Amino acid sequence: MFGTRKLGRTSDQRKAMLRAMTTYLLENGKIETTFYRAKEVQPIAEKMITLGKKNTLASYRKALGYITKEDVAKKVFSEIAPKYADRNGGYTRVTRLGPRKGDAAEMAVIELV
Repeated sequence: MFGTRKLGRTSDQRKAMLRAMTTYLLENGKIETTFYRAKEVQPIAEKMITLGKKNTLASYRKALGYITKEDVAKKVFSEIAPKYADRNGGYTRVTRLGPRKGDAAEMAVIELV
């Protein structure tokens, strides 16, 4: 179950950070962040792609309610979701990179498969 890590932030800051990270991931296809942030973004991004696969007006509006940029939502529905039409989940991959130099936080790359 996702959404259990606090990530050192208040709930509104955490929600805003996860929305921004999800939008950036769907926009660019790949982001480098800490491992635990990547593990929190993963199910949210997969849910947005699943909404894109449904391709209804209601699912588009639901995706727009979470994704912060309208052009990214259009990209999810027109480019990303059709690419995964025959795939049942597992649209993202989290790969560990090792510790960060400054504070030794475990780094990872989350990318669209």
